Amino acid sequence: MYKCAIILAAGEGKRMKSNIPKVMHKVCGKEMINHVIDVMKNADIEMVDVVIGKGAAEVKKGTESKNISYSVQKEQLGTGHAVMCAKEFLGNNKGTVAIFVGDGPLITEATVSALLNYHEKGNFKATILTSKMDNPAKYGRIIRSDNGDVKKIVEFKDCNESEVLVKEINSGMYCFDIEELLNSLDKLNNNNAQKEYYLTDVIGILENQGAKVGAFNAPIEEITAVNSKIELADAEAIMRRRINRKHMENGVTLMDPNNTYIDSEVIIGKDTVIYPGNVLQGKTIIKEECVLYPNNRIEDSILEKGIVIQSSVVIESQIGEKTTVGPYAYIRPESSIGKHARIGDFVEIKKSTIGDNTKVSHLTYIGDAQVGSGCNFGCGTVVVNYDGISKYKTIIGNNVFIGCNTNLVAPVTVNDNAYTAAGSTITNEVPKNDLAIARARQKNIKNWVVRSGHSK
Repeated sequence: MYKCAIILAAGEGKRMKSNIPKVMHKVCGKEMINHVIDVMKNADIEMVDVVIGKGAAEVKKGTESKNISYSVQKEQLGTGHAVMCAKEFLGNNKGTVAIFVGDGPLITEATVSALLNYHEKGNFKATILTSKMDNPAKYGRIIRSDNGDVKKIVEFKDCNESEVLVKEINSGMYCFDIEELLNSLDKLNNNNAQKEYYLTDVIGILENQGAKVGAFNAPIEEITAVNSKIELADAEAIMRRRINRKHMENGVTLMDPNNTYIDSEVIIGKDTVIYPGNVLQGKTIIKEECVLYPNNRIEDSILEKGIVIQSSVVIESQIGEKTTVGPYAYIRPESSIGKHARIGDFVEIKKSTIGDNTKVSHLTYIGDAQVGSGCNFGCGTVVVNYDGISKYKTIIGNNVFIGCNTNLVAPVTVNDNAYTAAGSTITNEVPKNDLAIARARQKNIKNWVVRSGHSK
C-alpha cells in the first residue's frame, strides 16, 4: 500500500515571540520539524512533503538534508487550505496519506506505525489521531455514536452542554485515503467566522457520504503541539526524559537524570557513567566505560572506550581510549587526542593532533600543531601559531620534553627525543636528541636594591 505524509509547517507562530520560524525551534538539539520528519521516515513513510509559508526559506534550509519535497502556502487560510496547497504532491496516487503538524515533535514512531496499521486494516477513509484528557479545555471534541463510530468533530466553541463533557479530543493529526481526501477538499468552504478552510470539515463531509471514519487513541503528551516558549520547555522536559530513559535501559548510568542533558542523536555505550550537569550535543558518540564527571559540554565528538572527563568542553573532536581530560580543559574543533593521553587543567587544544601517551598536564595552549607520542609538556607552554595575519603549523616528534614556560614560535619543528629548557622561546628547528636553550643568561647586579633606593 502506497503511503506518504504531509507535514503542516506554514504557521507564523506569533505566540513564540521569536524571529525564528516556530517549527525551527529545537527540542533536545533537533528542530521540531526534523523530529517529525524523522519519525515519518522511521515509520517507513518515504515520501514526505512539508507545507511551508512563514519563514519558508529558513525551514527549507534547515530540512534540505532530509530528502523531502515542499508545498507553499502563501496565505495562511486554515489547515484545509494548507493541505489544498499539497495537491500536486498527492497527484494521482492511490493509498494513504498521513497528515501531521510540524510543531508536534513528541509524536513517536510506534504511534505513527500503529495509526497507519489501524487505518488500513480497518479500511477507514479517514482516521483521526485522538487522545483523552480530564480537562480538555479548548480542544475540539470527538463525538461518537452509540455504537462507538465517529460521527463528527466539534470545536470547543460550538459544543453543547453534553458535548463539552466529552474527554476525547482531536489532535489535528490524521490518516486519509488519498482519493477521498482530494474529493473532499474540493467541497470545503470557508463559511465561518475566521473565513478559513478547516481540515476538520473533511471528516463531516466523509461522514455525510457514509464513509467509514475511525479514531485511534494516543497518549496526550505525544499529540501536544508547541505554541509558546513555555510549551517548548515542557516538550524539552518530556523528550529529555524519554532520551535519558532510553540510555539507562541500554546500560548507561545517569547519576541524576533530571540534570543530564542529552540531544536526541547522541550515542552512548553501556557502563558509561554520567554525573549531573553534563550537556551532550549533536551527533556525539561516547563509547563504553567512560566516566563523565559533572559539568562537561561535549558536541559532535567521538569519545573512545574508557575515557574520563571532568568539567571540560570538547567540540568536533576525537579522543582515544583511556585518555583523561580536565578539569577545565577546552578541546576545540578538528582536534584528535590519542590513547592513554593526559589533557589536564586549563589546557586548550585547537585544531591539533596529540599522540598516544602524551601528557599536557596544565596551563598550556597547543594550536595548529602535530604532536607525537610519549611527549611531556611543562606548565605554561604556548604554541605561538598566529602572527596577526596568518596561522602556522608546529610539528613535535615522539618522546619530546617541552620545559615549563616554553614558547614554540610557529612554523617550527622539534624532532624526536629533543628537550627544550624551561623559559625558552624556540624559533628554529630542534634536532633529534638535542637540548634547546633559548633565553638570556642570568645576570645578578650586586646590591642593586640598596643602591637604587628600593630597600625597605
